[in-house]
Amino acid sequence: MALKTNRPVTAARRFTELPDFQEITKSTPEKSLVEVRKGKAGRNMYGRLTVRHRGGGHKRFYRLIDFKRDKHGVPAKVAAIEYDPNRSARIALLHYKDGEKRYILATTNMVVGMTVYSGPAVEPTEGNALPLNRIPAGLPVHNIELIPGRGGKMVRGAGMSAEIMAIESGFAQVRLPSGEIRLVRETCYGTVGQVGNLDHQNISLGKAGRKRWLGIRPTVRGVVMNPIDHPHGGGEGRTSGGGHPRTPWGEMTKGKKTRNKRKTTSRFILQRRK
Repeated sequence: MALKTNRPVTAARRFTELPDFQEITKSTPEKSLVEVRKGKAGRNMYGRLTVRHRGGGHKRFYRLIDFKRDKHGVPAKVAAIEYDPNRSARIALLHYKDGEKRYILATTNMVVGMTVYSGPAVEPTEGNALPLNRIPAGLPVHNIELIPGRGGKMVRGAGMSAEIMAIESGFAQVRLPSGEIRLVRETCYGTVGQVGNLDHQNISLGKAGRKRWLGIRPTVRGVVMNPIDHPHGGGEGRTSGGGHPRTPWGEMTKGKKTRNKRKTTSRFILQRRK
């Protein structure tokens, strides 16, 4: 993947850097693998606002991704590399030998025509999914399970990859992209390779309207609000709030540790992220 720039005929196009989509080989999704995705506008199942600054945006269909990779021993041919509006990574359409079709996350070097497998006895080559205890230390891994059989939960974003440090006492020591070293059961599955679309982090949207197309609404600073609306608000003239940074609900932010100290999974973290 590469980024393309435009002639600076307007202020927006001067700073815009967007993907060229050269790796995309199929423009329309597989009909049997899509669902309607209703916009939630940042609200939970009770209709309460839980994420601010969400709403609008372009209509999307959700692509059903196979994070479990549970068709063991059945060869699958990569039929297409597609764009997915719901995630930063590209997705690959697999045609299995028995006729079934599934989507998986596309890796950096994945191309149309290559064959991938899953199962405990397959080779640890790019695109193959197998238990962590079957993957040699040092290879990049993504789409890692936390509980065997539940499907991959970690390392799924564009350009992400983890590394297996060691296997001992039934657990694999995995270094995550954040720098955290975590214990994961050795029977959990992971996929060999680095997630594709490496230049996603270098994209420059260029204008506010493109942010609105993604369903992200404008953000207003707390210091320009009234005291009733935000802890930073109020004051005669300009002021920085007169206290430590806080959320609109008065809780400390920008550095305050939010992880529960009694969280049961903390024992699986050998080294916290930097």
